[in-house]
Amino acid sequence: MHADPHADRPASLLRIALSALALLMAFLLSGCATAPAPEEAPGELFADHLFGPSTATLTEAEIFGLTPAMKAYVKEVQRHRRGREIRRALFEALYQRDGLQLEYDSALTRTAAQAFAARQGNCLSLVIMTAALASEMNIPVVFQDMPVDDAWSRSGDLYFNSGHVNLKLGRILRESVSSYDSATYMVVDFQPPPDRRPVEGNPISRQTVVAMFMNNRAAEALARDRFDEAYWWSRHAIVADPSLLYAYNTLAVVYRRHGNPAMAERTLRWALDREPKSTMVLNNLAQLLDAEGRKAEATVLRERLARLQPVTPFYYFNLGRTAMAMGDWQRARQLFERELQRDPDYHEFHAWLAAALRQLGDHRRADQHIKRAMATSTTRTDHALYAAKLDRLRAHAAQTPSQ
Repeated sequence: MHADPHADRPASLLRIALSALALLMAFLLSGCATAPAPEEAPGELFADHLFGPSTATLTEAEIFGLTPAMKAYVKEVQRHRRGREIRRALFEALYQRDGLQLEYDSALTRTAAQAFAARQGNCLSLVIMTAALASEMNIPVVFQDMPVDDAWSRSGDLYFNSGHVNLKLGRILRESVSSYDSATYMVVDFQPPPDRRPVEGNPISRQTVVAMFMNNRAAEALARDRFDEAYWWSRHAIVADPSLLYAYNTLAVVYRRHGNPAMAERTLRWALDREPKSTMVLNNLAQLLDAEGRKAEATVLRERLARLQPVTPFYYFNLGRTAMAMGDWQRARQLFERELQRDPDYHEFHAWLAAALRQLGDHRRADQHIKRAMATSTTRTDHALYAAKLDRLRAHAAQTPSQ
């Protein structure tokens, strides 16, 4: 059974922010399959003395923990199930129009309790919240890392690549927690495949989900230049699941931006030894070597990278921004349209294309792309920003005489 909790909403509104990757300083939050790694975190990659005391203190129990309000909600769902299978009752209570009215928001990776209280969260937050409620009902849960095409976003000089996780709810056969039908699951997916056909993912452990949560928090802190916090979150992510290789990449970005290039290089080379085809690690290491004046070494890495990734993400977008700065609106339009061919659901591409179209006097198409920017935005702040731009665009068009 494939359950789509938002079949009546544009899929673009459910765009997840689970994974992060930067080009200048690339890092991945969560979502991609990882290569085998040691059972224990490599202590030589940690440099606690370079950072202030840890404020990243959430444990697994706190990430998945239920508040009294959540426990009361579980009892309410159980009380009003009306003969329905318990997992179906939970799904309908959470995601139908008369349920919690959850909203997607990628601004922060929330704990289960925070997502429940706010009635919103990114995909990982909502998966964690659903799993926490399901566990309270003795519904078995399987987390999955899903294969998805690359989808990019950015924050300043950090470029993010979104991965995807979902979860499956098992069917209880008796009251015993350990007794369930492992062959029949209900899939709860916040970004179902476009053709609605179920796609099998890679099962991941609860501990991996915890590590993903911590890595997300590290990336969010890094985007705000809170380096001490970012270090400890990335460190905790590695300790939670040493096989989550992109957490090492996040740690390396923290080191570099904190001014510790030697530790950044050590961490990147450790990760590259274990995943030689990682474009994000190759990118970061090449950037680091360039900054250190080691051009020959950087060139070798870039040649490897070019074979794996002929055109870097945001390549045409960045060229388009340069064309905009030069006042070449027509070329900018062409470049933004080319970037949208690679990723038609990223809000910033639509917003910049709208700006170029406005300069060209095509207010009708500019209006359409600002609407798309609103629809594909993943935070309330961005949505409000595009709504204001749309109002200004329409006001300008109303004042412009028809040709």
